[in-house]
Amino acid sequence: MGTIDEEIVPHSMSPGGEEEEVNDSPIEQVRLTVPITDDPTQPALTFRTWVLGLISCCLLAFLNQFFGYRQNQLSISSISAQILVLPIGKLMAATLPTRVFSVPLTNWSFSLNPGPFNLKEHVLITIFANCGSSGVYALSIVTIVKAFYHRDLHPVAAMFLAQTTQLLGYGWAGIFRKYLVDSPYMWWPANLVQVSLFRALHEKEKRPKGGLTRLQFFCIVFISSFAYYIVPGYFFPSLSALSFVCWIWKDSVTAQQIGSGLNGLGVGSFGLDWSTVAGFLGSPLATPLFAILNMLAGFFLFVYVLTPIVYWSDGYKAKRFPIFSSATYDFSGQRYNISRILNSQDFDFNQVGYENYSKLYLTAFFAFVYGLSFATLTATISHVALFDGKDIWEMWKKTRSAAKDKFGDVHTRLMKKNYEAVPQWWFHIILVLVVILSIFSCEGFGKQLQLPWWGILLACAIALFFTLPIGIIQATTNQQPGLNVITELIIGYMYPGKPLANVAFKTYGYISMTQALNFLSDFKLGHYMKIPPKSMFIAQLVGTIVASTVYFCTAWWLLSTIPNICDRSLLSEGSPWTCPGDTVFYNASIIWGIVGPLRMFTKHGIYPGMNWFFLVGLLAPVPVWLLSLKFPEQKWIKLIHMPIIFGATAVMPPASAVHFLTWGTVGIFFNYYIYRKFKVWWARHTYILSAALDAGIAFMAVILFFSLQSYDIFGPQWWGLDSSDHCPLASCPTAPGIQIEGCPVF
Repeated sequence: MGTIDEEIVPHSMSPGGEEEEVNDSPIEQVRLTVPITDDPTQPALTFRTWVLGLISCCLLAFLNQFFGYRQNQLSISSISAQILVLPIGKLMAATLPTRVFSVPLTNWSFSLNPGPFNLKEHVLITIFANCGSSGVYALSIVTIVKAFYHRDLHPVAAMFLAQTTQLLGYGWAGIFRKYLVDSPYMWWPANLVQVSLFRALHEKEKRPKGGLTRLQFFCIVFISSFAYYIVPGYFFPSLSALSFVCWIWKDSVTAQQIGSGLNGLGVGSFGLDWSTVAGFLGSPLATPLFAILNMLAGFFLFVYVLTPIVYWSDGYKAKRFPIFSSATYDFSGQRYNISRILNSQDFDFNQVGYENYSKLYLTAFFAFVYGLSFATLTATISHVALFDGKDIWEMWKKTRSAAKDKFGDVHTRLMKKNYEAVPQWWFHIILVLVVILSIFSCEGFGKQLQLPWWGILLACAIALFFTLPIGIIQATTNQQPGLNVITELIIGYMYPGKPLANVAFKTYGYISMTQALNFLSDFKLGHYMKIPPKSMFIAQLVGTIVASTVYFCTAWWLLSTIPNICDRSLLSEGSPWTCPGDTVFYNASIIWGIVGPLRMFTKHGIYPGMNWFFLVGLLAPVPVWLLSLKFPEQKWIKLIHMPIIFGATAVMPPASAVHFLTWGTVGIFFNYYIYRKFKVWWARHTYILSAALDAGIAFMAVILFFSLQSYDIFGPQWWGLDSSDHCPLASCPTAPGIQIEGCPVF
């Protein structure tokens, strides 16, 4: 947390040579990172910005949706584009003609080459790329309807769903930008990494003696990653998860449960594939060491302490089911037959069928994942209140006073002095139009999405209510409590038995707030980099619409052209199209939408005990806080972060033990060993290494798909072609009498 006492930089020279007082940022980290200068004559929204920005946006949107359906998901961040467009922008500046073109019937004119490629163009291109890399959560709804429930969905309704859920956040962003962007006390720590990278890329760089420039290093790693990925991506997919324990004890269910990296506890498992490292948890190279250690602490406590105790003591009938799975089951240990409790005509809950069939069971592992998500929510509130509450309150009081001040700090003053603000009515018009379109997409098209108009308005009210407090938390602590569990609970109780209504409500309530905070974070980045606000607004709006369109078209194309996509039982051997994330989303629609929380987490269901996690999460940060007060000299105590520990395994499944183990190993190696032994190298190359590894895999995977895999050519037939870890018995139950195909009966 930054200090909140103001530091006044006594004097600065104005452009006219006059001395004037400058009030720098009250946050120390901002003072150390963000320059207090601006050149308002630099062009920002240029021809180069549009061309490179839209290409980056479309390319990242296509790649991220393309990888979203694969066994090892890979999220490609905007950093790849941020680094790649710099030499291309400079090349355009060196080669394009400088002639000015006039737009017919308007007063507008533009040049293909308005001068040297500058920092403001680079920032706006990165904003476009951010839109392309952020994902479209609503497409999971489209996927489960088409690939899991095997029902028709009108493409226009699906397109409106994708667009409106992404755009709704503009309304909340416009309402709260005065407090969350203009205020110098809302400093958005994550943006300082981007500011540092921009400054590093635009500072003049000489090749060190015997070393490489950043661009040369990027190219070498990119080519190496590109060339290597043909091995795990085509010839030897089993390299993604190597589980030696299973190979030694081929006939032991227990050994394979312990050793499987994909379907078990992962003891001794590892992967030799960067997408295994970064596919689900993001790049460990960009994660602080304290966060990595907290994540691993949560992982080890959950996977190696809680799960074995519950499973081998047969808690919640755990032995009837696999040790690790996100699937739903009936009492006999078979996959839950959804058709028996779902009315095929109205696509809603069948009470009689449910009573004649079975209560819904989860693996003990997956049930506790939900319990830990409850704990994460309350632990975040408790942790922030105890550790950061006083600072946040002081910052909020100063924010309110700064809002009355014409200038705030030097950054706000420069922005107000040099650039015209975005009119508030721009945000209001978008908000009204998007709400109307949202209601139309859910109420129209034969009510395929099941959510009534009042559900849209309630979701909007929840997002509006939480945007400011969660925005304050994120803008000061870099933590964002999610609304997905709360929204699922609310609509699950209010409107049970409607699976699509449940996930649509969750998306409108949760993602519109998340999008608002993404927009506000980007606005703050533009604020620090002195980008004209109207140019920022246009880049974000166009980038969001274009990215959502590309995401939707990519998803619709893959869902329509890949046979049996997402169905592991029918896919060809070696096929990567297993949709691990959407499988979890589908099961959540069953748990919260069809059966509902009333029949799952109360006395009517199997898992009322999970509700105790709300209390556990609320109280867990208290001992850490008390210890930090009693032993203030022990700085490491404050680094024990209970929300991260509880939330570490929130992505399991689809993430598996092998992903955590490889991610943690690489993260500790770079952010502890390399950072301490070779700090200069770490500071110069770490982020670029991460971006180059991502980019190399992305390009090779796309080439492999279009040249081979789209024709069902998945590599030579041999043992290593299997994309599993060769632990078939890891998914077997161990309770007596349970019969599952391919498993021994105990």
